[in-house]
Amino acid sequence: MTDPARSDVELLRAHAAGDPRAFEEIVRRHRDRLWAVALRTMREPEEAADALQDALISAYRAAGAFRGDSAVTTWLHRIVVNACLDRIRRRQVRSTVPLPEEGPGEPADGRDRMAERDTALAVEAALGTLPVEQRAAITLVDIEGYSVADTAAMLGVAEGTVKSRCARGRARLAVQLGHLRNPDTAAAVVPGSTGREEAR
Repeated sequence: MTDPARSDVELLRAHAAGDPRAFEEIVRRHRDRLWAVALRTMREPEEAADALQDALISAYRAAGAFRGDSAVTTWLHRIVVNACLDRIRRRQVRSTVPLPEEGPGEPADGRDRMAERDTALAVEAALGTLPVEQRAAITLVDIEGYSVADTAAMLGVAEGTVKSRCARGRARLAVQLGHLRNPDTAAAVVPGSTGREEAR
């Protein structure tokens, strides 16, 4: 039986050495957060499940190549994000995914559960309009709470690139979602400041 006291690194090394239960324990520990990242990035449960499965298979096979340069969780998240981005790019080549036609309702009332649900749906829809690189960065930093440094390691880019993607993505979201905070706020945001910028 797997010892829960063993660290992620010890478990990964044990898996690479042939322990049949070690990888299962790693997945058990981190599956919920890996799933959350996959779902936020893919936006569709079936696609997220497929991407997560692809990522876990890749991690299972690549465990022996883990060098310990980062935390096991960072390594796993990077594999998951890459699997999601690969699927999104392949899907975009095949066809354009239609956005929901129905828009958000009235400005949200913080105590109204239906309004909160409408707000969440509006945020998810707006997030889906971002370039995939910006969406991934915002998902990891703003939604999942990872540091810029950890996110940079997961995405395989510089910290400055993560900050830039988050800033551009937030600016785009502010244009689309400003009415949820204050109907007058949206008018104060200048769309031209972000409309032509591309994710780097």
